[in-house]
Amino acid sequence: MSGNAVRREAIWNVEAYVPPAISFNGAEAPGEIFGLNVFSKTVMQKRLPKSVYKSVIATIEHGAMLDPDVADAVASAMKDWALEKGATHYAHVFYPLTGLTAEKHDSFFEPVGDGSSLAEFAGKTLVQGEPDASSFPNGGLRNTFEARGYTGWDVTSPAYILENPNGNTLCIPTVFVSMTGEALDHKTPLLRSQQAMGEHAARILTLFGHENQNVVAFCGPEQEYFLVDRHFFLARPDLLNAGRTLFGTKPPKGQEFDDHYFGAIPDRVLGFMMDTERELFKLGIPAKTRHNEVAPGQFEIAPMFERGNLAADHQQLLMTTFKAIAKKHGMECLFHEKPFAGVNGSGKHVNFSLGNADLGSLLVPGDTPHDNAQFLVFCAAVIRAVHKYAGLLRASVASATNDHRLGANEAPPAIISIFLGDQLADVFEQIAKGAASSSKGKGVMHIGVDTLPVLPTDPGDRNRTSPFAFTGNRFEFRAPGSMQTVAGPMTTINTIMADSLDYAAGVLETAVAAGTDFDTAVQDLLTQIITDHGNVVFNGDGYSAEWPIEAEQRGLANLKTTLDALPELVTESAMELFERYGVFNHREMHSRYEIGLEQYALTIGVEARLSLEIGTTAILPAAVKHQTEIALNIGALKAAGVEADIAPLDEVSAPITALRAGLATLRAALKSDVGHSALAEAEHARDVLLPAMADVRAAADALEELVADELWPLPTYQEMLFIL
Repeated sequence: MSGNAVRREAIWNVEAYVPPAISFNGAEAPGEIFGLNVFSKTVMQKRLPKSVYKSVIATIEHGAMLDPDVADAVASAMKDWALEKGATHYAHVFYPLTGLTAEKHDSFFEPVGDGSSLAEFAGKTLVQGEPDASSFPNGGLRNTFEARGYTGWDVTSPAYILENPNGNTLCIPTVFVSMTGEALDHKTPLLRSQQAMGEHAARILTLFGHENQNVVAFCGPEQEYFLVDRHFFLARPDLLNAGRTLFGTKPPKGQEFDDHYFGAIPDRVLGFMMDTERELFKLGIPAKTRHNEVAPGQFEIAPMFERGNLAADHQQLLMTTFKAIAKKHGMECLFHEKPFAGVNGSGKHVNFSLGNADLGSLLVPGDTPHDNAQFLVFCAAVIRAVHKYAGLLRASVASATNDHRLGANEAPPAIISIFLGDQLADVFEQIAKGAASSSKGKGVMHIGVDTLPVLPTDPGDRNRTSPFAFTGNRFEFRAPGSMQTVAGPMTTINTIMADSLDYAAGVLETAVAAGTDFDTAVQDLLTQIITDHGNVVFNGDGYSAEWPIEAEQRGLANLKTTLDALPELVTESAMELFERYGVFNHREMHSRYEIGLEQYALTIGVEARLSLEIGTTAILPAAVKHQTEIALNIGALKAAGVEADIAPLDEVSAPITALRAGLATLRAALKSDVGHSALAEAEHARDVLLPAMADVRAAADALEELVADELWPLPTYQEMLFIL
């Protein structure tokens, strides 16, 4: 189907679209539908024996070790609940190192001797499963011929029902490990890191008079995404296979007017959003905010804060739900970090805090943060962690796809710094000089319109160019890419926070034991941290040309690409850090490094082959046909005795020649022998394939501006971004 035909069908589809009747009336009021398909605490309290319920809650809320004797009772109640919900199968859901969700479905029903069947689901089945582990990325942790892997029930993340028109499935969140107990997934290290961070946060709280506190990490991940009509999506092999457009010239209008940002949501998109939120509510996912993002065709959803582990699970489930519901509405949801060149890409901002139900967030400064010593200690721990382990934070968001986004106008630079805002920066500046005695307070905004209410102002602005910014009651890590799981960045944040909290607790405990006044010990600790690690605090413009120069003078690394960042994972200090807190052993760290290299090379390799295929079989033939028509026209004019202008022929011939040369170079690069190491393949992808692809694209995009519209084989940016 030609580009014009695809466009006409997509336009018809948009014009004919009628949003489905999505309603929260009556029995499906939001308050009643929320958590409808979740084996929640409320459901457990109704269905479990009191002693079993208390045991499970102790594990979920207080980190107590799971009592293995409760498994049979929980499994029986879970099975009965699932069958009542129409489930026929159960699945241990896990999160392998693909970054996606994996599951293996088994039926509840087993045949018995009389020819009938019986629903069975024992405690041992709930607690442990055994999927094949050989075909997932493992970075050397498993041999190809060794297949055994185990899933283990994560009681802290509730089971849920996944609905399908043909039948429902009980989904049980689990960890995924090898026979040796090494992590083959993202959840296991996240749980380990949360435990380590909580242990040392509790030591700090004990010093401030709060005994026996179970501290957990909280996460509120914002999700950006694009929507395109599926007619366009299916007509673009690059979007279909790589998730991003490998060709496409800038449309006459892009995002320069900023008119899409927070604009009125198109009816078709709003219908999709409402339908999606309905499913998210049923799954207990607290979707809160929806809006248009900066780029045309780009949108965002933001949930409420949840425990880090649950937030990571819900993020994966949210992405799966978005993909499924978008198709129902005739659209495709794109999570790639940079699906369209020249407009904003998509991130997944990880809003991080820590605390518990008793104390709330430990990152709330209060009205006078200079007097809030407990907050200042936790905030100082963040500053130390980000400065000392900036390379690990950068490595936690490193991927071939995110490399297209980091440093561009919608994303923070690859230089990891921390933004505190005017109020906190002033407090820590006072601390560095000796002691803090005041805090900038809130003000009042005078707008000059009598009918408007008095509007209070915060004591500091936000910085959208900072990778790690304080935003009032949390820190926002803005570097993660929209396609990645939040478990990786959260694992890193928890681990480096465990180190900083361990350090701070040790300094304070030692000082107090030596007879130092506690307030004096806190002041000395804060002064030392801000003196040693204050270089990471930057409240300026992260996009400015001067910042990389200043950052280098401050000793801050600028790890521009994935291959610059990944080696941070296998430094001696990094491996010692993760092993000390029981998050990764050395083998697990090396596996993440090897997988990062492999995924980088594979991603760019797929894109290179797609560039070659599309350039050779679609773009070049269209351009040659256009060239031929011009040549025939010139020949016909000359035969008729009319003077012909050959400039148009020369104009299109030059980029055709460049395209042929670029395709030949790319073809040769794909065939070249680069060795068999993951590093060699990744370096070849970066140093050879990416430049060759860029040359092919430059020629192809030049041709898109010359070739007749009726001949151009691909839906254009103008069509994909604006027809919704």
